[in-house]
Amino acid sequence: MSLIGFHRVLIGTAIVFCAGFGVRELVVWWNGRATIDLVLGFAFLVAAGALANYLHKLTRLLNLPEE
Repeated sequence: MSLIGFHRVLIGTAIVFCAGFGVRELVVWWNGRATIDLVLGFAFLVAAGALANYLHKLTRLLNLPEE
């Protein structure tokens, strides 16, 4: 596996983690109504979206030839 391939797997894992943790925090907020849970939930969902955007544009950002 190339370094770029490993990087894609690592970023994909980070996306799954951030999305899962964001959803978990929103569920915790729904049950307890603590503001920090709401903030963390949205922050991690935004981070998941940003990482997904980065993964989508990775080939162009690194100036790699299209596969």
